[in-house]
Amino acid sequence: MKRFIDNAATWLGIVNITILLVFLVFPIVVAIAMSFDDREYMGQFPPTEYSFRWYKSFFSDAYYLKGLWTSLLLALITTVVSTTAGVSAAIALDRYTGSGKQVLESLFLSPLIVPAVVIGFALLLFFAMIGIFDGFTRLVGGHIIITFPYTVRTTLSGLVGIRKTLTEAAMSLGAKERQAFWDVTFPLARTGIVAGSVFAFAFSMDDVAVSLFLTSPDSYTLPVAMVSMMRTNFDLTIAAAAVVLMIFTFALILVLDWTIGLDRLIGKGVFRS
Repeated sequence: MKRFIDNAATWLGIVNITILLVFLVFPIVVAIAMSFDDREYMGQFPPTEYSFRWYKSFFSDAYYLKGLWTSLLLALITTVVSTTAGVSAAIALDRYTGSGKQVLESLFLSPLIVPAVVIGFALLLFFAMIGIFDGFTRLVGGHIIITFPYTVRTTLSGLVGIRKTLTEAAMSLGAKERQAFWDVTFPLARTGIVAGSVFAFAFSMDDVAVSLFLTSPDSYTLPVAMVSMMRTNFDLTIAAAAVVLMIFTFALILVLDWTIGLDRLIGKGVFRS
């Protein structure tokens, strides 16, 4: 009886995992397939005829291209600033031993639990109050806020288990504190830092809720452009835009792998003492 229950639980787990994988992957497959659909309208799946017409439509549409350029530039700036600030904050939290440490950490991570719509609306009011009306500047500020917690959290995870005696040993051998950080602490925490950077880039490229509140007629992201076109001129150019958005994210990972190597960049894992 016990063996039967174990087998049944195993098969139930396999079925659940299979359903989950189908649920995660199938919508992406549908979007990719429909982006090559040659029909004038959104018909049944799978398409009966295929072409690149919707990709040609996307790359000839100035509205989409401007949104794509804004998204890429915004994601790069956001990743650099969020990673720099997040790593600094995580190191400060890791070294801080006084009272209020948990309060500070909760404040840094609070954007993770506050609804994105609330953050977007609050930032819109805040920027209006201090007189910032430039759309791109507002987008940079908003994206830094929503990606900053990821860089803090992943860096803190990377710092867990790194013994302080390692840094102290390097300093006792003549290394300055800054040199000890770059030669000892940073290589051991590299996995968490790089993971936070990837999260920051991906979430910045994908964000809609916050960006909707902070865009302007001249500065808008590709996801906002897609939402706008869904309301006014819904066609399968949106599917092509979604695939392009995915390609840029995958391309970033491939470029990092080809030029530097993910194993070298990320390291062999989070250090544990």
